[in-house]
Amino acid sequence: MQRLAFTPSFAFNRVFDLRSVPILPWARLKAWIPRRINAWREHLPQIVPHIPLVCLDSGDTLMDEGTQRYVDEVVVAAEFIPGALDLLAGLHAAGYPLALVVDGSVAGTRNFYQQVPGLWEAFAALAVSEQVGVDKPDPRMFRAALDAMNIPAEDYPRVVMFGNNLSRDIKGANALGLISVWLSWSTRRTHTPADDSEVPAYHIALPLELLDLLERIELGLPATSQT
Repeated sequence: MQRLAFTPSFAFNRVFDLRSVPILPWARLKAWIPRRINAWREHLPQIVPHIPLVCLDSGDTLMDEGTQRYVDEVVVAAEFIPGALDLLAGLHAAGYPLALVVDGSVAGTRNFYQQVPGLWEAFAALAVSEQVGVDKPDPRMFRAALDAMNIPAEDYPRVVMFGNNLSRDIKGANALGLISVWLSWSTRRTHTPADDSEVPAYHIALPLELLDLLERIELGLPATSQT
C-alpha cells in the first residue's frame, strides 16, 4: 500500500463545523482507537477484494528435491530453493494466510519445515496426501486446505495455488477454479501441458517473483458486492 500512496497537497479549503463533535478525554480516546482499528481490520476483508489464501506445493516449489536426505524412506532434511525462504517471509509479512498442499508424508513435510525455527507454525492449514488419502490433482487435496480455512466455493476464484507440477498442482487448481501459478525453476518434470486443463493462469521462473505477482493479481480482482 505504501507504493500506492500519494502525498497530499494540504491545500484544503473546506470548512467543517466541529461544534457538535464530542470531545473525548484522552483516557477514553486511547482505549477507543485500538478497538476501532481492530473493527476495521475485521471488516475490510469483507469489502476490499483480496486473496484469502495462498496454497503452496513443496517439492521443487519451496524445497529442492535433489537435496532430500532420507531415513527409513522419510525425508529428514533438504535445502530450500534459492529465494524460497525470502518468499515465505514476504508472504507472512504481507499477511497472506498460507496453506501447504503436499504429496508426501506428514513426518517428512514437518521435518523439512522445522529446520527453520517457527516456519512450520507459520502455515495456517496443511493438506498432506498421506493424511488426506489421495494425491493431487484429486480435488480432495485442495478442499482439505480450503475447508480448514472455511473458504466457501464462491471464494475459490480468489485463492492462489502455487506449484511446479503441471499435471498435479496446476491441473488440480484449474479444476476447482483456483488461480494457478506455475513455477518453472526445476526441470525434473515436464514444462509442456498435456492439454488445456494443465495450462497455468500465470507462470514465473523464481519463487520470489510470486510476491509482485500476488500484488498484481489482488489489484485486478473484481470488487465485492458488499458495501
